[in-house]
Amino acid sequence: MGKAGLWAIAGVAVITLLYLVYLAATFEPPEGTTTVVVEPPTPQPIQRETSPVEQNMPVTRIVPTPEPPAPAAEPVVEPDPLEVVDVTSEPEVQDAEVIQLPTLNDSDAFVFDGLRALENGAALLALLTDEQLIRRFVVFVHNVSQGELPQTDLPYRAVNQEMPVREIDENLFVMDESAHDRFDGFVSAFAALEANQAMALYQTISPLFQQAYAEIGFRNVEFNATLRRAINLVLSASQPEGPFQLVKPSVMYLYADSSIEDMDAVDKQLIRLGPENTAVLKDKLREFLELL
Repeated sequence: MGKAGLWAIAGVAVITLLYLVYLAATFEPPEGTTTVVVEPPTPQPIQRETSPVEQNMPVTRIVPTPEPPAPAAEPVVEPDPLEVVDVTSEPEVQDAEVIQLPTLNDSDAFVFDGLRALENGAALLALLTDEQLIRRFVVFVHNVSQGELPQTDLPYRAVNQEMPVREIDENLFVMDESAHDRFDGFVSAFAALEANQAMALYQTISPLFQQAYAEIGFRNVEFNATLRRAINLVLSASQPEGPFQLVKPSVMYLYADSSIEDMDAVDKQLIRLGPENTAVLKDKLREFLELL
């Protein structure tokens, strides 16, 4: 195609373009027409399939954050399982007998009944005083622990038999060997007691002994300690050999040997008991001391 043809086509295209611009600028819509505004499409929520478990779950739940797992520890060797004892079950234990002690003023009948129930206790009971036995015993034991021997208010009945003696002259006497026999009954009755039974009775009424000891001014001293001291003093007493010469400046006999007369009253009483009775008495006191 020649240049003239190209220029012709270009001219037609320019005229056409100008005409379209003119139409657009002068266009008016006809009356009664409706302009339709197309709204942008509403976005739809994205749904996902839920499992049956999630469908049944409540709407809101606070789930605690799980703690991180503890670091692995070294393996622990567990001991063999122990037998578990049911501590809720009550053991079949018989109730301990509760003994109601009498008052100190009314204690004699209780003590006498207890002594009477002991093996061979009746024989000893016949040799004891019949009133205020606990108070008298406490005073007696306290004096013995000091090496003394009271002459009155004794817990046992006094031996009224006079000491048998042999007269050397009008001013000098010798204790007869039969003098020891006066105490045979008391020592034998005491030695025949069953030690465990007697100690059980003593332990039962020990509060009354302590009360009687407080009455004479020893509120802060255990009577048991005084009783041990009295027994140990008797056990440690020496036993001099006879014959024993006596003098009688007044009503009572005295030992002619001043070294014997100056001994404690307890030691001199053991001389009156005689070596055989003293040995029996000491053996029984050792039994009680072991149980006390």
